[in-house]
Amino acid sequence: MRILLAEDDHLIGSSVQQRLRDEACAVDWVQDGNSAATAIATHPYDLLLLDLGLPGQDGMKVLQQLRANRNPLPVIVITARDSLDERIRGLDLGADDFLVKPFAMTELLARMRAVHRRHQGNTTPLLGNGVLELNLLTHSARRDDREISLTGREFALLQALLHRPGAILSRSDLEDRIYGWNEEVESNAIEFIIHSLRKKLGADAIKNVRGVGWLVDRES
Repeated sequence: MRILLAEDDHLIGSSVQQRLRDEACAVDWVQDGNSAATAIATHPYDLLLLDLGLPGQDGMKVLQQLRANRNPLPVIVITARDSLDERIRGLDLGADDFLVKPFAMTELLARMRAVHRRHQGNTTPLLGNGVLELNLLTHSARRDDREISLTGREFALLQALLHRPGAILSRSDLEDRIYGWNEEVESNAIEFIIHSLRKKLGADAIKNVRGVGWLVDRES
């Protein structure tokens, strides 16, 4: 999952970014509203974590413009503004959830999973295609009644493929899902992760379309 974090507090931002990376998310962090708006317009994201007290353009304006442009990007507001009026206004402008600082990272992660499931139309924290099953809570996979542990990168790549079984994702598609702006990506990183996943899940688990990309089979 690729996340845009819009937070101007350096301590909170760096802490949230690191924890999300530990959870196998690709995270781009911006510290003002104008940069947030530019990032949204130029990169695909699965979720926006939006502080309201941003310099340049506050979070409410970012949210309002996002929805005015009919962008369905899921948004969780994270803010120190705890008044009922602020929460109501944020939700009415199109936020999917609202979390008041200080918050526990475990709660933020749970709310992120819930919002993402709703937007994907899933009622359980499981992704699958009838052969493979991925548990979004435990970051483990299952095949033939066998539970398989995954590294963070393996989990992120398999999650990207299982969100759209049958769809071919290119190298750049997969890199966008796994790596943030400031993370170094080696030229053969995607091939290395896929090789590792095939060893764990079976050689037929992930298929290659030469010169185009990779996919998992449609649901059977």
